[in-house]
Amino acid sequence: MSIDESSTGGPGSVLLPAVAPEVLAEAVESLSGRLRKKLDAAIEGCAAGAVRAADGSVGVRFGEDAVVTLRPGPSGVVTEADQAVCGCLLAPRCLHRAAVLGASPIADPQEPAPPAPGPDPVTGPAAAAGPGAAPGASAAPTATTAARAVAGPAAGGAEGAAEGGGLTAAQVRAAAGLWEAAAEALAAGVTAGGAVVQAELLRAAHTARIAGLPRAEAAALRVVRGLRAARDRSAAQRLAELTGAFRELLYTAGLLASGAAGAGLTGAVRRSYEAGGSLRVYGLCREPVLSATGYGGVATHLLGVDGAHYSVSDVRPGGLSRARGAGAASVALGGAVLDHAGLARGGLRVVGATVSPEGRLGAGRGVRATAVGGVAWGEGPTAALFSRPAAEAVAAMPAEGAEPGLLGCDVRVVGASGDHVLVRELTPGAPLLRLAPAHPHPELPHAANLRRIAGHPGLVLRVLGRPDLDRAATLRPLAVGPVPGAEHSLRLPPDWLGRADLGYDRLQGAHFPGGAEGLVPQESAPAAGADPLADSPLWRVRRLLEAGVAGGRRAVAEGARGAEPAALAAALRRAGFGSAAELAAALTAEADRRPRDAFGRLADASAERYAWAWLAAAAHLAAAERSLVAASWA
Repeated sequence: MSIDESSTGGPGSVLLPAVAPEVLAEAVESLSGRLRKKLDAAIEGCAAGAVRAADGSVGVRFGEDAVVTLRPGPSGVVTEADQAVCGCLLAPRCLHRAAVLGASPIADPQEPAPPAPGPDPVTGPAAAAGPGAAPGASAAPTATTAARAVAGPAAGGAEGAAEGGGLTAAQVRAAAGLWEAAAEALAAGVTAGGAVVQAELLRAAHTARIAGLPRAEAAALRVVRGLRAARDRSAAQRLAELTGAFRELLYTAGLLASGAAGAGLTGAVRRSYEAGGSLRVYGLCREPVLSATGYGGVATHLLGVDGAHYSVSDVRPGGLSRARGAGAASVALGGAVLDHAGLARGGLRVVGATVSPEGRLGAGRGVRATAVGGVAWGEGPTAALFSRPAAEAVAAMPAEGAEPGLLGCDVRVVGASGDHVLVRELTPGAPLLRLAPAHPHPELPHAANLRRIAGHPGLVLRVLGRPDLDRAATLRPLAVGPVPGAEHSLRLPPDWLGRADLGYDRLQGAHFPGGAEGLVPQESAPAAGADPLADSPLWRVRRLLEAGVAGGRRAVAEGARGAEPAALAAALRRAGFGSAAELAAALTAEADRRPRDAFGRLADASAERYAWAWLAAAAHLAAAERSLVAASWA
């Protein structure tokens, strides 16, 4: 299990060990209803009062009569209930113990649990709706109904899960339980998504893990961590990221609960290294790695002779200082005698290579590596990176899932737009592109290097970076270099081998050409301002969805009673987004629905119907934004 310390707040939070999700869920479930209402208040301040003992245990005192002691196992994680004890009379079903566990970071399980045996008869909520259920039916739609709405009419029922979809009935039931917990968490939102709501999600996530659904479990853990960060007002909290985490969780759990999903949607817990034989790879660039959990390091990107992408990474605890220093650290791979700076401009011959599915080279005992000379950009296998227009390269990348690959292009600088650099590709009819910092941290030189580049309109340069598929025509460059044969281009030192790593090398005045030779007329500023994604009214839908995540169902319902829904629908329809207008209207209507029982009394509205409406709007928004982003590159 790995530790995620970003989910806790306060100066003393690093003292608390990580806790397995099921241990926290069990502790919260054992509390009485009266104690559950006090849990969120009890969690506040727990981390700041933690004290580490000489034996490695961590204690938190509550008054004079109660001390909670956490004794993590060899992995540094509390994985068993008896590793968290309290000295009060109500222990282990006490508020103190649950509060300390609730203040601790949530650990990631890394070892897969064996899937439950199956198939067996499908029972429970996943089969309640039946094949004829529809969103407008009187009964509340279940996860099966919601998933069919997203997957389309071809989605089958849960009864055929073990045959057509490759899922067992136990997996379908576990996904249905996770859907229900996610729907309740969405209806509560950040404002009401306290420890009790989070514990229900964690318990459902643990059940999904036991059933062999690691992707769904991982999505649930991301939501819980996002809720914690938002409630703690953590600097790492991003409402847009939490909204995306909810969409992923509901989508994954809904499709799995329908039984229509293939086995690929279950995910994989461990991505083991496999034998790669003998490889010859050439360095492309270095990229600093800096995580919110205090880890830092470097990833050096490589290219094989067959065009396959590889990387060698060195990431350890240490934060910013480690990320800055790791760029010159030695490469720990098969006895190779070179550092990451040399590898980024050189190459390796690797014998007995081990490779992860993402292309990361492993450093096993049988690996032997020898340094070889590198190649300049545009030579050898690197020529393919710059051989086609950026629009074609982006169109060939997967729309979702994996991180986008590296993209190379030759561009001409137009000017600055905030912290972005506006450039135009040196391809006839190419659109304007935005170069944005690959990492915004001010202590890393990405932004400073881009500011220097922006100060030289007309400059032509070769760029290697990663497209940002969430923003219109935006490329986040990792390295730049001169364009071969161009008069007004970069002038880099010979030992840089024609490239500058923007996260480590700092561009100076001597690296830019003097005078105005080779310049072309500068483009007018108004042409640089178009952004089809920002200019579309889809931001209104995004704001509606994020309001639901932040304030829960009540926030969406309150907004539905004013003039905002009509204005939202009108703006969307004027721009041609009729489906978005209908889905947004359905969401606000469902949020404000107040059903009554047979005696005319107000009853609780279905959280599942609301989650279905929210997911439909979120899925449509994501698809519409992806279409606009793809069009912006053409």
